[in-house]
Amino acid sequence: MDFIEACRQLIAIDSTPSNGTKELSKWVAAFARQKGFHVEEQEEIVGDVSQVNVIVRPVSERPEVEFLLQTHLDTVDPGPYPLWTETDANPFDAHIIDGKIYGLGAADVKLDFLCKLEAMAAVGKDRAWRLPPVLVGTFGEESGMQGALKLIRKNKISARMALIGEPSDLHLINAAKGFASVEIRVPFSEQEKGYREEHNLRESTSTQSKLFRGKAAHSSTPHLGESAISKMFESLLMLPDSVNVMEMDGGINGNTVPSNAFLEIDMVTGIEKPISKRIANIYKLTKVLEQEFLKYSDPEFIPSSPTLNIGLVRTNESEIQISGTCRIPPNISQEIYESWMERLRQVCIENDAEFRVNDYKKPFRTEVQSILVKGCLDELRAMGLPDRPITQPSTNEASIFSRVGIDCVCFGPGKREGNVHTPQEHVSLEDLEKAKEFYKRIIERFCV
Repeated sequence: MDFIEACRQLIAIDSTPSNGTKELSKWVAAFARQKGFHVEEQEEIVGDVSQVNVIVRPVSERPEVEFLLQTHLDTVDPGPYPLWTETDANPFDAHIIDGKIYGLGAADVKLDFLCKLEAMAAVGKDRAWRLPPVLVGTFGEESGMQGALKLIRKNKISARMALIGEPSDLHLINAAKGFASVEIRVPFSEQEKGYREEHNLRESTSTQSKLFRGKAAHSSTPHLGESAISKMFESLLMLPDSVNVMEMDGGINGNTVPSNAFLEIDMVTGIEKPISKRIANIYKLTKVLEQEFLKYSDPEFIPSSPTLNIGLVRTNESEIQISGTCRIPPNISQEIYESWMERLRQVCIENDAEFRVNDYKKPFRTEVQSILVKGCLDELRAMGLPDRPITQPSTNEASIFSRVGIDCVCFGPGKREGNVHTPQEHVSLEDLEKAKEFYKRIIERFCV
C-alpha cells in the first residue's frame, strides 16, 4: 500500500469522540506490524467508549529511556456533513484537489502519525540505538487528553524528550497556552417546567424561532471565527426579562467556535426569575472577563491575551447546558486564573446555576536554548524551512508530558488558522513529504 492510499484509509475510519479509536487503532497497529515494528495496544474504556493507545517500537522490550514521537489519532466531530463541500459532503471520504488532501483529520492530525511511521521505517529497525524512538498514537486529545494521561499513569513509556504532532505549518512550537474546560448548567424553575410541559401539549403555539449563523474556527483562535452562540446571547440581551426560553441550541463542542445556533422563545409574562435573565447575567460576566483578559498580554502568542469561547449550548428536559473553554498563556499565574474561575462560579451561584471546571491543563514552555529545540531548529534550517520557534494558542499533550519532566516541542504539516476544526480541513501533499523528511532527520540526530 502506498502512502497516499494509507492516508485515504486512515481518514475513512471514524475516530470522533463518540466512536472512539478502537477501530482506527486496529488498522494502525496492523499497518505498523507490516513494516516490521513491535506494537502494543493499550485499551481503555472511557465512559462507554472503547479507546486505544497504539505504541510502536523498533525494539521488542521497552528501553530505560527513549525519544517519544506522539500524535493523537482522534478527531473532533465533523459537524454538519453538507458543509464539507470539498469531500462531496462526506468528511471521511478523502479528496485530493490541487495537491492538497481534504478530509477530517488530514491536518489535525491523523496523517502526521503516518509521516512519523514512514520516517521510522526509512531509518530502519536494526540500528545501534542511542535513544530508541517510540511512536505513540493516543486517544482523547479532543476531549481532555485522556490517552496521554493513561500512557503516563500506567507507565507505558520512558521518554526523555518528545516531539508532539500538531498542525504548525512546518514551524517548530516551543510553548503553548493552557486551557480550562468549563460547564454551566442552568435549571428551569418549577414554573417554567410546568409551562413548557403545558406548551408541548397544545395544538397551536405562540413561540418565535430564530437561526444564527457564524463561522467555525478552533477555540484557541476565536478571532478567526464568528460565534453564532454569542450572536444568540446578544439577541437574548435585547429581549424583555420576562421572555420564556423554549429551546436554545448551538455549536458542536466546547472546543470549536460555533457556526450555528437556534433560539425558540415565547413572549409569555409572569415567570419569576426566568432562565433567560439568569443566562443573560452569566453571559454579561463573560464579556467583562474578556475585557480584563486584554490587560494580560504575552506578545509571543497570537492572540496575545487569554481567550474565552462558548462552544456548546444544549436544552435538556430540566436545564440548559453551556460549555466552553478558556485559553491561558504562560504569563498568567495560578492565582489570577483561579480568581477568574471563582468569579464565574459566584455569578452562577447567584443565578441558581451549577458551575464546574471539567478539565484544566497548564501552559508549557521549553526554553529555546534546550538541546531539543536547538537540534530541531538546526534540522529545519538545513531543510530550508523556518528556523525560529513559534508559540501555539491552543493546548496539546505537551502540557501533560512536560509536567513529568519530558522536554517537549510540537511540529506538524498543515495550517491551523482557518483550517482545523472547519469543513475545509486539508494538508498539502508536499508538506507531508517535508514532515517525513524532518522526522527522519530528528530520529537520526537524537536516536542513532
